[in-house]
Amino acid sequence: MDLKPDVLVIGGGVMGASVAYWITRIAPGTRVSVVEMDPSYARASTALSVASIRSQFSNPVNVQISRFGLDFIRSFAREAPEGGVPDLGFKENGYLFLSGNPDAASLMEEQAAMQRSLGAATEVLDPAAIAARFPWLNLDDVVAATFGRTGEGWFDNMGLLGGLRAQARAQGAEFVTDRVVGLEREGDAVVAAILAQAGRVEAAAFVNAAGTRASELLRWLGEEFPVEPRKRTVFVIDAPNARHPEAPLLVDHTGFYLRPEHGQWITATVPAEDGPCDADDFEPDHAQFEELIWPALYARAPGFDAVKVTRFWVGHYAYNTLDQNAILGRHPGFQNLYLANGFSGHGLQQAPAVGRGLAEVILTGDWQSLDLSDLDMRRVIAREPFLEKAIV
Repeated sequence: MDLKPDVLVIGGGVMGASVAYWITRIAPGTRVSVVEMDPSYARASTALSVASIRSQFSNPVNVQISRFGLDFIRSFAREAPEGGVPDLGFKENGYLFLSGNPDAASLMEEQAAMQRSLGAATEVLDPAAIAARFPWLNLDDVVAATFGRTGEGWFDNMGLLGGLRAQARAQGAEFVTDRVVGLEREGDAVVAAILAQAGRVEAAAFVNAAGTRASELLRWLGEEFPVEPRKRTVFVIDAPNARHPEAPLLVDHTGFYLRPEHGQWITATVPAEDGPCDADDFEPDHAQFEELIWPALYARAPGFDAVKVTRFWVGHYAYNTLDQNAILGRHPGFQNLYLANGFSGHGLQQAPAVGRGLAEVILTGDWQSLDLSDLDMRRVIAREPFLEKAIV
């Protein structure tokens, strides 16, 4: 295959597909090639995500990114008319964050006010208000909660990816099944990517959208990068005494999350010894449910006394060890290398806005619709974290 793109996107998950979609939408005729090594997406973070979206972030820029994503998801059929996906099945049940910190209420009020100023509908609830809405919860150790009553929930992750890919193709983008095995540089420019099958491919611009393998690409260029794979085991459980289909996505301060899923529930936790894993390690940690999740879940909701694990899977976070925030934009050490990395578990919901923003930077040299410059590589080089505290 003779590839001669203007822009070569490395990684064809939701982020790479979004970049291709926006470049070809904003600048028709731009030649964009997206290289993805596994078109089945069997181990892609996109496919293995729990596919949720929220506005309850501690950092205003992340709220803005998700607000755009929300509008995009709601109007997906209009945004991607050739994508073949009429509806992403957005289930708008909200997010409920519980806190047992005696000092939490004032901080929650401050953050909720910031989120509301950007269009969110976040409410701060005391235990009585939580009990009135969710009487099936045990609130003995809860001081306060925040609840996004609208604009938060979950949706069809593969519908978003498939629709973006199909629309990008209709706009002229090319999706290639291959694996990038090296990058060539000359001074401050990346001049070519080496593909396992297609060989050497030159381009005017290169996009690192390689997910958990993002650091590998930078190492080929002699650069270090604070993004690593972290493993999450997700459980689907049946709880016959706990049928609450309108329940929100519950983020419990004792260390687990839970949401309804077609009459059952999805749940997961972050292990105490959370660290990097091999990018090919998809071995589940079966013990997490019985040893960590179930005791906490039963303490929170007595209806989970009888529970059966019906299935499970492992997904990976592309985890930014510096500050758990995305690393975006042009790499300052290279004139033509662009980054969309380190989303730390919230990449799916951020893909519409990030794809648009990165396309604008590639095509115009700067952020246009939304200023995402606080998320660029300069803070990584300076080792100055731009923290996101609300990581689930």
